[in-house]
Amino acid sequence: MATRIEKDSLGEVEVPADALWGAQTQRAVNNFPISGRPMPERFIRALAEVKRACALANEQLGLMDADTARAIVTIAERIASGEWADQFPVDIFQTGSGTSTNMNMNEVIARAAAQELGVSLHPNDHVNMSQSSNDTIPTAIHVSAAVAVKDDLLPALDHLIDTLARKAEEVEGIVKTGRTHLMDAMPVTLAQELDAWKVQLEDVRERLEDTLKRLVRLPQGGTAVGTGVNADPAFGPTVAGKLAERLGLPFVSMDNYFVGLSSQDTALELSGQLNVLAAALMKIANDLRWMNSGPLAGLAEIQLPALQPGSSIMPGKVNPVIPEAVAMVCAQITGNHAAITVGAQSGNFQLNVMLPMIAANLLESLTLATNAMRVLTDKAVSGFTVNRANLEKALEANPILVTALNRVVGYELGARIAKTAYAEGRPVLEVAREMTDLDDATLRRLLDPARLTRGGTPSID
Repeated sequence: MATRIEKDSLGEVEVPADALWGAQTQRAVNNFPISGRPMPERFIRALAEVKRACALANEQLGLMDADTARAIVTIAERIASGEWADQFPVDIFQTGSGTSTNMNMNEVIARAAAQELGVSLHPNDHVNMSQSSNDTIPTAIHVSAAVAVKDDLLPALDHLIDTLARKAEEVEGIVKTGRTHLMDAMPVTLAQELDAWKVQLEDVRERLEDTLKRLVRLPQGGTAVGTGVNADPAFGPTVAGKLAERLGLPFVSMDNYFVGLSSQDTALELSGQLNVLAAALMKIANDLRWMNSGPLAGLAEIQLPALQPGSSIMPGKVNPVIPEAVAMVCAQITGNHAAITVGAQSGNFQLNVMLPMIAANLLESLTLATNAMRVLTDKAVSGFTVNRANLEKALEANPILVTALNRVVGYELGARIAKTAYAEGRPVLEVAREMTDLDDATLRRLLDPARLTRGGTPSID
């Protein structure tokens, strides 16, 4: 490989001849051959947006000439659009402040400006003006996550919520056996079941919207330790305003930069909301798997779309592959949340030192949740069909329906009726007719499954 020599404060280092990065990036590449995973592309794009906003703020505050600012803005915008994505090789597991990634961005912008625009920029003096890695990287975490929530996660969540609402309308009036402890319980409607999932997800949405209020608060302007040394006091608010204008989110400057540098509480809060979402999706995915189980020896209440052969040895087998994939996503999000929790605890005095790992795991969770909800909606929820005959058969044989007679015949007699029905495999209506003095019409009314899904207290009148 052809190389060139670059210099930094530690001396000379060999860099690939065609690389846009410089000495500090190369040292990081040499020092951290750990995971082989660079920082997420969404994070790199967000960091480029931050550099763009910083250049515009420096120009507006009279700290940078227009030509220099314009060069930084031009290159940063190209990076933010996805250009030169292969020029950001620094491993996720690097210095805890993300300094290597910040310098990677500074060096790429400077060299690209020289090659593309003929403008001479210094990575630190110009591209990094009024900044530190210690405020720029936390700002990029907030920006990248906020954009992911607004542009990807919430639309995918809304799509699933809307689809559940439509599906509930389709199955309105279909009654089935409810289950508690995986055992037969009082009847519910399929629409009630789907509506419960929908409301779970609506609650998640409310939580996410609340977290966004803190996610749009940016620590840019705190520089090295939170005091704002080497930055104009108006720099942070100006940067936030530029980002808000560009990205369509209400970014503002944090009231206390020390919090933004030394903690990652808001990133952890968002990860926690994603963990709640994962729990909800796991519940929905597992319910779908159980309802689809069979088709002969399981519940077989619904049939999910057949997407692929389910076995390399058993012909004709079809598995619930989408709910299974979603369940694995939920497990991964929970694991990411555990790592982010440890990372958020790692604020040593004035700086959190697990920023790259927090950023990578948070963005992975956002991406996984977004994509999982899309496939769950489009390839499972929207297309499942209902096996009404199986639902009705199980419902008619369910002795737990006798619960509806508690207020009329008492718990003890109700228990004897249920046990007899279980033992003899007979409908509860038939057994109750024999063991009570209630007439057939009254029993049919009291034990009507559809009526029982509406709640209330039964009466023999």
